[in-house]
Amino acid sequence: MLPPMPDPLDRSEPPRLDLLVVGGGINGTAIARDAAGRGLSVLLCEADDIASHTSSASTKLIHGGLRYLEQFEFALVGKALAERKRLLRAAPHIIWPLRFVLPHQPHLRPVWMIRIGLFLYDRLGGRRGRGLPGSRSINLRKHVAGRPLQEGFTRGFVYSDAWVQDARLAVLNAMDAAERGARILTRTRCLSARREADGWVAQLGQADGGTRTVRARALVNATGPWAVRFLDEVAQVRHSHTLRLVKGSHIVVPRMFTHDHAYIFQQPDRRIVFAIPYERDFTLIGTTDVEYRDNPAAPRIAEDETAYLCEAASRYFRQTLKPQDVAWSYSGVRPLLEDLEPGEKSGRAASEVTRDYLLQLEREGAPLLNVFGGKITTARKLAEEALDLLTPALGTERPAWTEDARLPGGDLPNADFDTFHEAFARQHPWLPDSLALRLCRNYGKRALRIVDKAARLEELGAHFGSDLYAAEVEYLIREEWARSAEDILWRRSKLGLHVDRTGRERLERYLAERGTDGGGPGASDDAPIR
Repeated sequence: MLPPMPDPLDRSEPPRLDLLVVGGGINGTAIARDAAGRGLSVLLCEADDIASHTSSASTKLIHGGLRYLEQFEFALVGKALAERKRLLRAAPHIIWPLRFVLPHQPHLRPVWMIRIGLFLYDRLGGRRGRGLPGSRSINLRKHVAGRPLQEGFTRGFVYSDAWVQDARLAVLNAMDAAERGARILTRTRCLSARREADGWVAQLGQADGGTRTVRARALVNATGPWAVRFLDEVAQVRHSHTLRLVKGSHIVVPRMFTHDHAYIFQQPDRRIVFAIPYERDFTLIGTTDVEYRDNPAAPRIAEDETAYLCEAASRYFRQTLKPQDVAWSYSGVRPLLEDLEPGEKSGRAASEVTRDYLLQLEREGAPLLNVFGGKITTARKLAEEALDLLTPALGTERPAWTEDARLPGGDLPNADFDTFHEAFARQHPWLPDSLALRLCRNYGKRALRIVDKAARLEELGAHFGSDLYAAEVEYLIREEWARSAEDILWRRSKLGLHVDRTGRERLERYLAERGTDGGGPGASDDAPIR
């Protein structure tokens, strides 16, 4: 536990923190985790919930990005594929392998081009000890993945990548940071940050209107789509960077196929669209790439995006998809780095802008690290590089440590999820099969903290619909900073697709009557935020 922070600020006191991280998305939480593991005192503040914006609105893939090879992004693809292997071991409960089927359209990309791309993808992923099957050609008339497709598709290719519960990955990074001594404050906005000779002085504001002053030796700007605005309005630091905001939207429709493969569909505009098995009863289809200039906190799918995704899927599936089939949709804003000269306009389509990241450390005065761009797959590596930049300025020489470290709940023997799940189900035979699987998938070994005090289903407490019970809600409040029904139903889980309005209202009443203070390890200390 960190020492209490003085309030009001006592200027005779030295800085109480080594590092203030602003932003609770995947990059901010990964940086906080790495820093705490290197022995630094860390505070992370997030204006909303953990992963409440871009980091919960991805296509939910851990992948190298097959299409990036066409843009000659070999270094990015190689880096991402190396991270794919590490993440499959670090969190085998929320990340698992997925086979992708690419139906061939000769007029879009010739066979030789696809073969070369998949050959490079396999090699960049590392042949030795890869743990995932390689790519191959398939006959769609005989393969199970060909059944839902239109008759004209006879040839295809299959390759490996991985699936992730994206918001949970950010939450697990925050949990690990907190368990290593970091303080994680959600619903806490950085109102201002002022650079002084020996550190930063920041004003933090909470949802109840209270404020607190903190001091830190270094500041990390990990605010994603708000990174430039943070520099302009909060830190008031001069810079020359430009972020290109691009909205990516997804639709969720009733299940269009019953097998466990996903699809990658080529489109006439040379973009690609994924169709992925989702939450047992649904199919996830996305994404779009649309220029965005509105509030990054509240993106919404547009009618033309819905139409585009429906048409994209209907080009391949026997079943024609219509906008009225959409059960749910979500959108996120990706902050893509594209530094331009004043007045210069980009000539590149949004889908062609790099997904790589830039770390910029300002060493004049107190250190300021800016994080621009990035993708969920490379967040661990980004954090490692960020701390390698920061630690010399902070006077610590502790080495990088996250490469082989497990995330909370992911410490399964041999990273073998299936064996763990089978043992968990045997130990708790009173749990319905679907609930046992979902708890293992969401929480890994931490699922034991939810169910081990119960001996029958009724002992899990109030039931809110689907398979959500009070014992899980209490765990999420206590361990994962959940405060609202939205936190629980849409970010910590996707039970919002299964819990009806009555169940949601029951959950909201339960939370209101119980009262929630944000919970989570590292949420407070001996001097609670007021």
